[in-house]
Parts: sequence; C-alpha cells; structure tokens
Amino acid sequence: MTTQIFRDSSTDLAHRAQWWTSRALIYGLLALWAFLSLFPIYWTVTTSFKMAPDVMKGSLVPWWDFMPKWLGWKTLGLSPDTIGQDSTVRDEFLRRFLNSVIISLTSSVLAVALGSLAAYGLSRFSYKFLWMKNADISFFFISQLILPPVVLALPMLVLYKELDLLDSRVGLIALYTLSVLPIVIWIMRDQFAGIPTELEEAAMVDGQSVWGAYLTIVLPIALPGMVAAMILSLVLTWNEYFFAALLTSTYANTLPVMVASQTGSQGVSWWSMAALSCAAIAPLVIIGVLLERFIIKGMAAGAVK
Repeated sequence: MTTQIFRDSSTDLAHRAQWWTSRALIYGLLALWAFLSLFPIYWTVTTSFKMAPDVMKGSLVPWWDFMPKWLGWKTLGLSPDTIGQDSTVRDEFLRRFLNSVIISLTSSVLAVALGSLAAYGLSRFSYKFLWMKNADISFFFISQLILPPVVLALPMLVLYKELDLLDSRVGLIALYTLSVLPIVIWIMRDQFAGIPTELEEAAMVDGQSVWGAYLTIVLPIALPGMVAAMILSLVLTWNEYFFAALLTSTYANTLPVMVASQTGSQGVSWWSMAALSCAAIAPLVIIGVLLERFIIKGMAAGAVK
C-alpha cells in the first residue's frame, strides 16, 4: 500500500514537472516572439529622441545609454517648444498625413464594399465565363497579386498621364482599390461560405428579397470578417510607397514618401525619419487597439487565413 502511494505521488510530481516545463517553454517562445515583433517599434520610438552621436553609437536604453532629446520631433515642428510656432515642415507633414488618411480610408472602404459583393456572389451563385467557373474566377482574382509592382510601373505611368491622373488623390484611390480588392474577395468569400444559406432562405420565405437578406441577415453576421478585411486593406494602402512615389510629386504625396525623403547630401536624418515613422504608425496602432475584438472574431470565424 505504501509502495503504491509512493508510485502515485511520483507519477503526479512527474506530470506536474512536465506541465510546468511545457508551460515555461511555450511562454518563453511567446515572450521571444513578442520581443522580436516589438523591438523595431521600440527602436523607432527611441531613435526619434536621440541625438546624432547616440544614433551612431547604437544606444538603446533612454536615461541609461543616452539622454532623450526632442531633436527628431523638433525638425518636424512637433516638439513642445515648436508646436505653437509656424512651421512649414509641420504644415507639409499635416498635408501628407491628410492625404494618407483620405486615400487609404477611401480605397479601403471601396475595396471592402466591392469585394464583399463579389465574394458573396462567388459563395452563393454558380458562374461560368468561357472555361472558368467559380473556383477559377476566384483564382483569377488572387493571381493579380503575382505580378511585382515594378512590372506595372511603366504602363501605369503612361496610362495615368493620358488620363490626367498623375499627382491626384483620385488616381491613387483607384489604384489602391484595385490593388487590395483580390485580398478582400478571398477573405470575404471564406467568411460568406461559413454562413448557412438556410438563414437567407428563411428570410426570403418571410418576404425578403436577395438584397434584403444580404443586408439584414448576412452582413451583420459577416461584420467581423469585413472589419478584419478593412483593417488589412487599410494597413496595406497606408504603407504603400512604390506607386505613391511614382505617380505623385507635390499635391497627392503620402506619408511613406515623406518618410523615405529624409535623406540628403549629409546622409540620413535618422531622428527625423524615426519621428515621422512614429507619427505614421500611431494611427494604425490606435485602430488595432480599438477594433481588436472585431479582428479576433474575424480570425476565429476563418476570415483571415
């Protein structure tokens, strides 16, 4: 009897040790992943408060390796001692910030609206165009992302010149909408496919039309997936640099172009670039925090793979 109790106790201790070891390994890997993910943001934020020697020395810890200064923010007219003064750089930053907000938000809303309609049709109806059926049409949409943007540089430049869309918000909105539309279609197609068709059939039996069932039944259920697609589109369009630099010059320039322009004959102004990057990252961080519950619901529902 004593031997049996001793064996049971040893087995229980072994299970507990194995459980704690597995937990420590999992949380250790998660902590390492979090560190690797957040370190670039930490580096950017701290660099915006560094002086030139601190940047060159690679100082890491504020008040330990270096004394924080407002140099990066001062060059943008956003430091405490310059925020109340006139600043052409700050005016330029605000103009480009407004351009980024208008262009990315409008193109994301359009992409989600059009992509949701296309995805709903592909998930509910059968189509045939030449030899292509629903699966082939869906693959055709996503295949548009195979081409690298540089391949489209010359054709888009010539086309926009002919259409008088160079250096215009409308031109970038149209291009960004088409760029993220395939991703939205694939995300929303999976979202709609997970919604039982019986719900719409019941609504139509009660007198709803196809559009009525879509608006009153399907869309509220698919809302988390739509928000997830919206956020993904917003991130992609907000950070896009190549076409913004190629197709704009003065009026419709966006924040990524301004961030990349912090170079000159004297080298790279790392502190100014870091301050601009912080200002560009902040809106996306705020949106992610505010809409976190929708992102989680969308991922849990299979909207993001």
